Amino acid sequence: MRQRVITAVIALIIFIPILIAGGIWLELASLGLALIALSEVFIMRKRIIVSTEFLVAALGVVFIVLPESFWNWLPSHLDRLDVVYLVVAVLLLVTVATRNRTTYDDAGISTLSMIYIGVGFHALTTVRNDGGLDTLFFVLLIVWLTDSGAYMVGRAIGKHKLWPAISPNKTWEGSIGGNIAALIFAAIYLQFFPQYYGFWPMMALTLVLSVIGQLGDLIESALKRYYDVKDSGKILPGHGGILDRFDSLLLVLPMLHIAGVL
Repeated sequence: MRQRVITAVIALIIFIPILIAGGIWLELASLGLALIALSEVFIMRKRIIVSTEFLVAALGVVFIVLPESFWNWLPSHLDRLDVVYLVVAVLLLVTVATRNRTTYDDAGISTLSMIYIGVGFHALTTVRNDGGLDTLFFVLLIVWLTDSGAYMVGRAIGKHKLWPAISPNKTWEGSIGGNIAALIFAAIYLQFFPQYYGFWPMMALTLVLSVIGQLGDLIESALKRYYDVKDSGKILPGHGGILDRFDSLLLVLPMLHIAGVL
């Protein structure tokens, strides 16, 4: 527990000023985190990071995470979707060049990881730079309080397993407790920092984001169980890897665009 607290404090001391600064500082930090997260997927798969497959997937992550302003040098008829498709095409060509040592399935996993991680961390910068710091903190605190509330309530009164085949320690009581914690926070936060929609629509959105955050956690639990690992990485002592810490946010943050908040 002491190690977890120390790691969390150090991470917040580094991360909070970057969130406040926003702009290029957050864009570069998000890119670095995304590349680490991608490497964690490769390591869980027991794939070599220093490989053509990883370098191509990493290039795709770069194009997805960084904003449009970085790519003004591209021909006007091309957008990032075109470039990402070219990256996918190169991944498929790698299967030919390696004579199926890198398989079609490998290319598929790399493509899915590239999009999932890239879009999630791109949304982190978009929410901060376009939506504002108060909107970003609103989302971050919903996710963190859902997680903390679910943990505390689950430990105190949790009896009914939520999804034992994927995450045996999670309970329905904890899940509902996390939702309630997020709603209580939102009701207070919105009094001081009104968001894009009115109070009740934002409360409804809070509940949706709280549920989606828990689903994001379950997705990463399923990934780790599939690859038979305890944590996605070891970069954060006591907490695991980047995917362990950002699993919920990678699913929640893009939902703000889908919900029309940005």
